[in-house]
Amino acid sequence: MAKILEKKLVRFPDIFYYRLDAPLIAAKAKPGQFVIIRLNNEGERIPLSLADINPQEGTISLMVMSVGKTTSEMSTLTQGEDILDVCGPLGQPTHIEKVGKVILVGGGFGVAPLFPIAKAFKAEGNEVTAILGARNKDLLIYEKEMRAACDEVLITTDDGSKGLKGVVTDALKQKLEQHAADIIVAIGPPVMMKFVSRTSEPFGVKTIVSLNPIMIDGTGMCGGCRVQVGGKTRFACTDGPDFDGHEVDWEVLMNRQKAYMTDEKKSFEEWKKRHEDAICQ
Repeated sequence: MAKILEKKLVRFPDIFYYRLDAPLIAAKAKPGQFVIIRLNNEGERIPLSLADINPQEGTISLMVMSVGKTTSEMSTLTQGEDILDVCGPLGQPTHIEKVGKVILVGGGFGVAPLFPIAKAFKAEGNEVTAILGARNKDLLIYEKEMRAACDEVLITTDDGSKGLKGVVTDALKQKLEQHAADIIVAIGPPVMMKFVSRTSEPFGVKTIVSLNPIMIDGTGMCGGCRVQVGGKTRFACTDGPDFDGHEVDWEVLMNRQKAYMTDEKKSFEEWKKRHEDAICQ
């Protein structure tokens, strides 16, 4: 059980920040790892990336977008309430070492888990550039935090309302044409990570992506998170979530993510009705 010490609405109406009391997890967690939460006895298990880790305070931070049943139910919780289960840290941490020039690419909601990774690469003495993308300036998150952690932050927006008009791969290509990089780490929607990998491949830059397939137990037993990397089946929960983006079979990943869309939609609609009925009573 973990108490919610702080809850903030980061972007209206659907992105929330949570700081949880989880000293055992905070003591061992590393950038790139995740936790699996269950809100109550009837709840499903869902993986959530770590947006920050504070072992001194014994806290972890999560950034959660309300898009389905469990994340929407979580948005109704308030500061001081408890989350029944928080299991972690899970997965392999991002490999951090001094390599030279690091480029971090975050798309939309994927920027948050890049924050602890940025701090860790910078602490090792690397030159860190972050490329952050969103549809418009109002949808950007964690810009202030990333500016504090990185040497350079480049912004792209689809509509040109801030930074470069375009997508993250436009800025990435320009950056790689200007200066060589030693490693790229990308976190965001699968289609974004796919095209980041395709953009970097001609430049021969190692590109790490964080995969987010369907996941249940988080320990490699259920097989729900299996992905194809380099022609081999890997489990994102234990072998990942970080993998070589140039070796990921993106079509398999995206097709598997759609496998339960009908059931997920039905579950969400049923929860919304129960929630609305409870409010009306």
